[in-house]
Amino acid sequence: MKHVSKILVVDDEPMVREVLSQYLAADGFEVVEAGDGDAAVAAVTDENPDLILLDLMLPKRNGLDVLGFVRGTSQLPVILLTARGDEADRVRGLEAGADDYVVKPFSAREVVARVRSVLRRTNETAAATEMLTNFGDVTVDPARWIVTKNGETLELPRKEFELLNCFLAHPGEALTREDLLQKVWSSSTEWQDPSTVTVHVRRLRGRLENDPSTPEHFMTVFGVGYRFDP
Repeated sequence: MKHVSKILVVDDEPMVREVLSQYLAADGFEVVEAGDGDAAVAAVTDENPDLILLDLMLPKRNGLDVLGFVRGTSQLPVILLTARGDEADRVRGLEAGADDYVVKPFSAREVVARVRSVLRRTNETAAATEMLTNFGDVTVDPARWIVTKNGETLELPRKEFELLNCFLAHPGEALTREDLLQKVWSSSTEWQDPSTVTVHVRRLRGRLENDPSTPEHFMTVFGVGYRFDP
């Protein structure tokens, strides 16, 4: 039997939840709803959703707190629902591990398309080859989301792992920050911040390079972006 993906819609506006739920259900998804942060945390535990649509401005517990809870327990994909003026919170959300965002007011059809895109990318990552990937003293197992350095297992946040996986898929290729935003964050709206990529590359270097100040693998290509040299 084909798996029906379950989407958790978290928003304190009943009309927003109703519209998104109707469109998602019409597209074949199972939908559960939560109207505040506490209810969202409970639903993550009780309903085991496949993806969360998460409003940032929530009563009882805000969206960033809910995202922190999710990332502390799982790699469940999260798409943020944000107001147009919440750029700083969007940056914080993406850096905290959100997979994408949609700016209000939005088209429900666009949200459904984003849901399918993020689920497809997540499933492709989960179905990655079981072959181990090695470079330097680092070993990566993409299928099991495991990274070790000198035999020690490292805990990489979801976005850092997906960025690493992207580099592994394009060895020796110069990638612009815009390329990486599109491949890893699926950013296709009018707001894009290449500094998000810069921050995550810096974190990867800090975790995986022997000397982050003189990297051997995650190289800066001046005027372009970055190149992974295995």
